[in-house]
Amino acid sequence: MPAFGRAVPSGDGGSPTDPARKDAAAGPAEPARRKRIYHQLYFWVLVAIALGIIVGIAFPAQASGMKWLADLFIKLVKVVIAPTIFCTVVVGIANLGDLAKAGGLALKTLTYFIATTLLALTVGLVTVNILQPGVGLNLSFDEADAAATLDQASEAGGEGVSGFILHLVPDSFFSAFVDGQLIQVLVLAILVACALTMLGGRAKGAIRALDTGAHVMFGVIKIVMYAAPIGAFGGMAYTIGEYGGQILGSLAYFMASFYLTCVLFIVVFLGIISRVTGFSLFKFIRLIRDELLIVLGTSSSESVLPRMMVKLEAAGAKKSVVGLTIPTGYSFNLDGTAIYMTMGAIFIAQATGSEISVWTQIGLLLFMLLSSKGAAGVSGAGLVTLAASLAAFDSVIPLAGIALIVGIDRFMSEARALTNLIGNGVGSLVIARWNKDLDRDRLKEVLDNPNLIDMDALMRPGGADDEDAARAGESAATPESNGSAPERPTGAAKEPTPAG
Repeated sequence: MPAFGRAVPSGDGGSPTDPARKDAAAGPAEPARRKRIYHQLYFWVLVAIALGIIVGIAFPAQASGMKWLADLFIKLVKVVIAPTIFCTVVVGIANLGDLAKAGGLALKTLTYFIATTLLALTVGLVTVNILQPGVGLNLSFDEADAAATLDQASEAGGEGVSGFILHLVPDSFFSAFVDGQLIQVLVLAILVACALTMLGGRAKGAIRALDTGAHVMFGVIKIVMYAAPIGAFGGMAYTIGEYGGQILGSLAYFMASFYLTCVLFIVVFLGIISRVTGFSLFKFIRLIRDELLIVLGTSSSESVLPRMMVKLEAAGAKKSVVGLTIPTGYSFNLDGTAIYMTMGAIFIAQATGSEISVWTQIGLLLFMLLSSKGAAGVSGAGLVTLAASLAAFDSVIPLAGIALIVGIDRFMSEARALTNLIGNGVGSLVIARWNKDLDRDRLKEVLDNPNLIDMDALMRPGGADDEDAARAGESAATPESNGSAPERPTGAAKEPTPAG
């Protein structure tokens, strides 16, 4: 079986669906060569993280000024995220050729995300009540320490549900791209995809152009990823240098409680969901190790959003599913942020001696189920959204108590981002299986041997075409064994079915 993303010999340069190409690809394939460890991205990111920790401990004053390295890397990725999502989502939905199917996919996506968010909020609430990291502290706080966060929270949550709904629609078509508002870009992409689907065959040229644009963006991202170790180094050095000596006593216990809860949620609950879906969670984590390490170093899950989309598609999830679920998940499926919100709120109540009844806690949980969906596009989303939620319960939990966790929020952001990333990845595969758009045979092979996915080939312009050629050969050589996924479109067959 050829490695996904590796080029299949083109022979006479015919179409990827040409029978001659299929026969050539169906022949004995060379086993995927295992890259030397120093050619792996995760190796250099690990080295960078280790160096960042050393520099942060040895030279804290200098390290605290290195955050710009991480910020630069994240900005380089963010500059192409919006056009990448737009092109990918439009092409994916338009290729479905059926608006009813697209609507069904969107409904399943939102249903799953709401269910897992509720689960994450509940897990955080139960755990913080059992471990009680803030009980007996009776801490005082300085409201000035949280002034900036409270200002952001008032802007983010001041308009309520109606403000959030209005925020879904940009002021102009291009303002969503200029401001980097992913949820607005997603809304525009869905509208454009619906319009192209209704055009039928006349839309083929536009879809082909958008697909080419997506390939170009992936090529840019591939170049930017060479700077990932530098970003990870700067982010980790800054974190250790700036905050390394400020973690004391029960605040460290609260941090440990949060990390433990995230691990519990991932291993137990996401593990069960993965097993029911038919794959191993730990093998999936191994598959996305590069992305996890980049997130660990930069404290931002957005830094790997395009890579996750490419990798999940290469692992067997259909492009239309990945294109919708991953961007939507970054706004509606923030499991780590949900855990942080309930744990942070109850910790503040415990630390300030506030008594909260069970019914008030349930009301807080239900309110956060809605407010957590407004975290998209907010800088420091976890802390800011927590503060915005507490504003509605200021009579029982002092809002200014957010100052207690402002200092350690940076250390918590890594766990939030990692949990969010794993949750979105698992969710995309679950929804793909639910929608019968998951090639389970391919997923099993990729999870057993992650080297079958060549990210260097997939991220270069035109890399996906090589992948399609490889898949064309596989489908010609080996029929689907479990009937769980339809034949995936290849090469020229990627055009949408004319509507009507």
